[in-house]
Amino acid sequence: QVQLVESGGGLVQAGGSLRLSCVASGRSFSRSTMGWFRQAPGKEREFVTAINANGDSTYYGVSVKGRFTISRDNAKNAVYLQMNSLKPEDTAVYYCAADNRYYSVYVPTGLSQYEYWGQGTQVTVSS
Repeated sequence: QVQLVESGGGLVQAGGSLRLSCVASGRSFSRSTMGWFRQAPGKEREFVTAINANGDSTYYGVSVKGRFTISRDNAKNAVYLQMNSLKPEDTAVYYCAADNRYYSVYVPTGLSQYEYWGQGTQVTVSS
């Protein structure tokens, strides 16, 4: 069983930055693909970004590419999301997710491909 706990959300003005963290329990973290998703009010949960187990392959959603950066520290069982140049449309609950299947390069982007989810952390960007 894997438990994921997100932190770092909050209220920030447009143009500002936030760094989200997700700490995972369990021994399989270093072989897991980790992803970030978000869900705005009244909208479906959407893919934000993901990183492979080795940390050398990433993929970003179109709306965040160039502004957000995902990274991981396998020694700390942690994955991070650095969010810069935030916009009001980035307002959402952000979820950390884990896919325990090992991929050397491929990075899954579909919700159903991730087996474990955190409880989410709220990010609010004011205009």
